[in-house]
Amino acid sequence: MKKFLKTIPPSPFLAFLLVLYSLAGCAEKKALCPCQGRTLKLSSTTSVQNTGLLDYILPPFEKRTGIKVKVLAVGTGHALKLAENGDVDAVFVHDHVAEKAFMDAGFGVMHMNVMHNDFVLVGPPSDPAGTKGRDIVSALKAIYTKQSKFLSRGDQSGTHKAELRFWKAAGLSPSGDWYMESGQGQRLNLNTANEKRAYSLLDKATYITAAKDVELKIMVQGDPLLHNPYSFMAVNPARHTETRFVEAMAFGAWLTSPECQKLIGQYRKGSKEPLFYPDVFKAQ
Repeated sequence: MKKFLKTIPPSPFLAFLLVLYSLAGCAEKKALCPCQGRTLKLSSTTSVQNTGLLDYILPPFEKRTGIKVKVLAVGTGHALKLAENGDVDAVFVHDHVAEKAFMDAGFGVMHMNVMHNDFVLVGPPSDPAGTKGRDIVSALKAIYTKQSKFLSRGDQSGTHKAELRFWKAAGLSPSGDWYMESGQGQRLNLNTANEKRAYSLLDKATYITAAKDVELKIMVQGDPLLHNPYSFMAVNPARHTETRFVEAMAFGAWLTSPECQKLIGQYRKGSKEPLFYPDVFKAQ
């Protein structure tokens, strides 16, 4: 394994296959696992942390491989910056535009689609802008026209960047006292929007897990534009030689394995519907 760490194959896919091969017997022969006792630093979005998904899927991985995962839950923009700087070994994020730029710049390898859910627009039950049942573009136009309170995360997260794309699609540049920014993570932003009785955009999983604690209701959902995919990328060891590449690839292999994909599809946290939908192996 030391030789493997010093001589990363020229093909990331070949490296991925080698990791799969080396870990194949870890469940039955834990003592022989090449990564036993190591730590993986993962930057992830706040949504997969706050919903409890990582707490659900990490223990089986850690037990099987002996790798301890240290999670830094931040917005996607911050998560990718940590990876660019070599401060983490891998990222688990949800902004395909930023992810492509990250990969094109050579900061990452093995861009893997893992799962998806959807964004939703929430707002006060009175729906002062009349958004309920609209598509996201016409809903934002209605909010803009009425200048109803809207709370943005304003933190360059995947959610914030998606929101900005939706405003652009509407041909609008929101500003004024009615348009506010919190600079907070997904759940805290929702709590603040609830206090201010403001509209806001967030992923549906976060809303489902928080619905009983807030008065805001879903106004817009199901629009194809609101599709919200999550991806995994390992930090390129050619950029940062100290990165835990084997551990990162092992975690990528876990996320896209039939076992983990099944766990993702089963995760509900008391909800009648899944919080996330697996993209590699569809839930049965």
